[in-house]
Order: sequence, then structure tokens, then C-alpha cells
Amino acid sequence: MSTELRRLRNYIDGEFRDAADGRTTEVVNPATGEAYATAPLSGQADVDAAMAAAAAAFPAWRDTTPAERQKALLKIADAFEERAEDLIAAEVENTGKPIGLTRSEEIPPMVDQIRFFAGAARMLEGRSAGEYMEGMTSIIRREPVGVCAQVAPWNYPMMMAVWKFAPAIAAGNTVVLKPSDTTPASTVLIADIIGSILPKGVFNVITGDRETGRLMVEHPTPAMASITGSVRAGMSVAESAAKDLKRVHLELGGKAPVVVFEDTDIAKAVEDISVAGFFNAGQDCTAATRVLVHESIHDEFVAALAKAASETKTGQPDDEDVLYGPLNNPNQLKQVSGFIERLPAHAKVEAGGHQVGEKGYFYAPTVVSGLQQDDEIIQKEVFGPVITVQSFADEAQAIEWANGVEYALASSVWTKDHSRAMRLSKALDFGCVWINTHIPLVAEMPHGGFKKSGYGKDLSAYGFDDYTRIKHVMTSLDA
Repeated sequence: MSTELRRLRNYIDGEFRDAADGRTTEVVNPATGEAYATAPLSGQADVDAAMAAAAAAFPAWRDTTPAERQKALLKIADAFEERAEDLIAAEVENTGKPIGLTRSEEIPPMVDQIRFFAGAARMLEGRSAGEYMEGMTSIIRREPVGVCAQVAPWNYPMMMAVWKFAPAIAAGNTVVLKPSDTTPASTVLIADIIGSILPKGVFNVITGDRETGRLMVEHPTPAMASITGSVRAGMSVAESAAKDLKRVHLELGGKAPVVVFEDTDIAKAVEDISVAGFFNAGQDCTAATRVLVHESIHDEFVAALAKAASETKTGQPDDEDVLYGPLNNPNQLKQVSGFIERLPAHAKVEAGGHQVGEKGYFYAPTVVSGLQQDDEIIQKEVFGPVITVQSFADEAQAIEWANGVEYALASSVWTKDHSRAMRLSKALDFGCVWINTHIPLVAEMPHGGFKKSGYGKDLSAYGFDDYTRIKHVMTSLDA
């Protein structure tokens, strides 16, 4: 007996709509491998409609006072708290994540981040007026950029939606947001939650695939394109946006080095690093996936990390003992498995290295040692529950290997030596350096990388600034 699939719809100009041509795609729960909904496969007509709605809404939203925008965002934060269980249910169906961890680790920071940007809405002042030429007064205006085309990823669908829309709307922009084609449910629910709070057209959601995203970025209406995704996707967006000189905000891949020195408390480091590496099935650009450990403690550290991996559980969302759920889709499972299958002869799988169960896309917590700097699994992003370990001889080699990849998003240093920690924080070429911890984020601090990890910042006042433009106004005092 077949079960009728739930019907998700686009949210454009204050109303829910099917795709103009009626096309849909099936949405699969990665914990079961079974479809549970259909979503519009949006095409040119849908993108045109969403962009027209956002453009029409922009002048009035731009001209609202910061206090009005703050009030709206605070209402949205309150609504998220009130509908928390609905959001959790949608996100768990989207991703297969553990219910308890989604409740404790995603809802509170999302609400806090919205409230942070509600406060930021009141901070759009320019510099003080002044006379820099005789008889002339200069003023700096900080203004919204306009319509923002935003594409969110599948690893944290609802949280990344918040990272996109909250700063943009706080600054006075309007938004067309596309969730990943594999995880649209929670974003469509977000549209339903905030639809009664924001004026129509300010926030629009369209679902679809890679082609839908391309149509959004290449559309002439948006002043800015913002994407969180793969390096390949980021390069494509940057190339497309260059054709009409759109602003671009890119948060792309990561390959975070975790540099562990000989004076580290091994037990505590292993406990923290294993969680930071396996959380969310390693599907996190900042995950602690690439450990470099001093040769004097290498064997002890690897043994302890392998033991921690063997004690880490993955499983169904309602299992309270699991740290993480499935990989997001069959292609991701194939990618992670492929890295392990192609390991060179000198590598050793210390734990895991295999799929778990026959239903869903689960993969065991995995530790691989004996690796060399130019190995594929060191140089390329796995985006799965896989932690690699390399042994280094001295500080210089640790820095060289840590920086010796094309990504530059996040990193961490583990040592009791304050001077060493400060030297490493300067030398590591990454947008974030944690010391004796890995992965905590706060709304007040920026998140973003260098090199092929992209450019622009999420969170913080820096992320808010990315959604504004600067205008100089000069007036004659003699008129």
C-alpha cells in the first residue's frame, strides 16, 4: 500500500504556489531512504515571479526604520521558539538527524542568531559628518544592497537559512532563498512561520535543483548572490555573477587541521575532537577531520581516538544514544565510501570504514592513520564521519602541513604553551583558529574563510556589513 507524499510548495509574494509548469521532485528521508514529500522543481517562470516580488517589496522595506525591522525579527525569533517542535520534526525528516541534538544544538543558536541580527538592524549608522574640504560637509550613508539571491546547503538546512535571511532582512534587503533540493521541508516551514510577520515579497522561497540556483544567480534583478556549498558550486556562482558584476558572498568547503602538540591532555583532546569530527556525520565545513599530532604521542593518540570512534554511535533520529544520523543522500554515501575504497596501501583504517545497516545512508565513525600530505583524503573534503591522522616532527612541519591544502575555513591548536598557541594562531592561514577547543560558534563572531573556502563572513557585525553598501554624500555649506 503506497503512502501519499506530502506536497511542498514555493512561497512567492506572500502565498504558496506550485511550480508554474507543475514539475516536482521527490524528497527522501535519508534515515529511511524513502520519499516522504514532493517539492516544486522551479524554472524560469518561478524565478522571475520570486524576483519580481522581491524587487517590488524592496523600496518599502528599505525605507522602514531600523526599529521596525528589529521588531519584525524579534517576532520571528519568538515564533521560532513557539514552533520549535514543528521545526525539529521538519528538519529531522529533511536530514535524519537525532531529535534530541536538533532540539538542543540547533533551535537555541538559531533563535539567538535572529535576535542578534535584530539588534544589528539598529546599528546602521555611518561615520560622523565632517568637513574634509573647505566649505563642504561629508556624510556616509550605509544602505541595503537590494534583492539578494540566496542558496542554502543540505547539511544544516534551517540554520543556514537563518544565516542567510536574518542579516539580509535586518539590513533592509529583500530575499529569494533556495534550499537544497534534498532538504526543502524546513525552509518551506520557515516561510509559513514568518509569512504573517513580514510584508509580502520581503521573503520568498523557491525550491529546485542546481539549474534553479543557476537561474537565480544569473537573473538580472538581484544585487547580490550568496551561497553556502561546495567549491565547485561557488566557482560557478562567482563566474555567473561576474557577467553583471553582482556582489558575491561565498561560504564553501573546509578541511580543518587539528594540530595536537605533545603537552596536550590526550584524553580531553580525543573526547572533544571526536565529537567535533563526527557530529552531524562530519557534514560540516568546520569539522575536525584532519588531525596532525606530534610524533611523540602519535600512537597513544591514535589508539585513544580509534577507541572513541568505536564507542560513538550512529542511528535513527529517535535513538537518544546516537551522536549523529545518516549522510544526506546516496551520492554523499558513495563519495565517502569512495575515499575509503581508494586509500593508498600505506594508510590504515583504525576504526569504521564501512556503511552501517541496510536502510538509510548511515556510515560508521572512521579513523584513518598512516597518511601522507599528498594523499587524496588529506587534500580533498570528505564531508563525512571520517577523521584522518598524520604524525608531525616539529612546529614548522605542523604549520606547513596544516596550511598545505586549498581550503582555509577553520582550524584548531591543542597545547598548554600559550606562546606556541599564539604563534600558531598567527601562522595558520584559516578564517578561524580555535585553541584547545574546536567548533563552537557564537553570533557575535564572524564565520568565513580564505582561499577556496570562499569570501565574505556569516554571523557577527562583519556578516551584517556584507549585506550593506556605502554611499558618500557631500554638501556645500555655501548654498
